[in-house]
Amino acid sequence: QVQLVESGGGSVQPGGSLRLSCAASMNISSIIFMDWYRRPAGKQREWVARITSGGTTNYADSVKGRFTISRDTAKNTMYLQMNSLKVEDTAAYYCYAYHYGAKSWGQGTQVTVSS
Repeated sequence: QVQLVESGGGSVQPGGSLRLSCAASMNISSIIFMDWYRRPAGKQREWVARITSGGTTNYADSVKGRFTISRDTAKNTMYLQMNSLKVEDTAAYYCYAYHYGAKSWGQGTQVTVSS
């Protein structure tokens, strides 16, 4: 099972930017797909973005055009660049990996967007 560790959360004003990182314990280019999810306080978890082993990316409509998912295979790290942040982006963000039936989650990192 893949071990995942997120970092990069914090507090930012509306319109600001943050970059989240998700370090994996194995070669991420071979992981079938990796996702970012988020869970706003008191609400259900929601899918944010995906990157596949082939590098294909997909985004939730709520973040399309503002967030960018990427990876650095040399560092075995996935990223989520978040620009034009809104108050409604406030949530705990989690990375997720699916690899031949094994499902792995990181511990989460908090993002707070507030003026």
